[in-house]
Amino acid sequence: MGKISNGHDGAGVALPVNQGDTETHPWEPYVPDGARVLIMGTFPPKPHRWSMDFYYPNRTNDFWRVMGIIYFNDPMALYDSENKRFRLDEIKRLLDREGIALNDTGHRVRRLKDNASDKFLEIIEPVDLKGLLERMPCCDVVVTTGEKAAGVLAALTGTAVPKTGEFTDALYEPLGRMLRIWRMPSTSRAYPLAPEKKAEFYKRMLDDVKSRHGQCGCGGKK
Repeated sequence: MGKISNGHDGAGVALPVNQGDTETHPWEPYVPDGARVLIMGTFPPKPHRWSMDFYYPNRTNDFWRVMGIIYFNDPMALYDSENKRFRLDEIKRLLDREGIALNDTGHRVRRLKDNASDKFLEIIEPVDLKGLLERMPCCDVVVTTGEKAAGVLAALTGTAVPKTGEFTDALYEPLGRMLRIWRMPSTSRAYPLAPEKKAEFYKRMLDDVKSRHGQCGCGGKK
């Protein structure tokens, strides 16, 4: 997967672009062929918290543990404990197989405090949602992984913010496409819910995606 124009550290790891006190997203959207669902957080943490050069890179974030529980019945299935890194190749194979696209709702942000908290993250420029969805003609489900991302997406789509674990159906007028917009619990450890409980919310949403596309010709890579 390519990356947007940015800096790199000595190991060739992509770094956020700093424009004064702002940061530009370090990664391109991850869009498998035939992507059916787009999952969006807010913005990556600072690079010193990364254990891989990809979405949800923080070892303490539960996102890949939740995916491990859902698809492998093992929260550590996508984590290499010996090297203390997520298994990026296996993660990408899973996303391709299931037609799961990833991006974040913030394209350019300012951190109001020197931490990874969404509470102190100012969105300077949101994601180009229309351009992103144009790349995914089969995608009619958009999911946010936390309160801040849910608010940004609601502003972009002109919809109300759903309650956690619920969705709203709405016409996205720029593309004339009906979208189902889910709000999931945050996978940050700061969100007070065990990974197994978070997985229950995400599995319900992913099962719904499968049921909606059961008779559809679209699908991820096999």
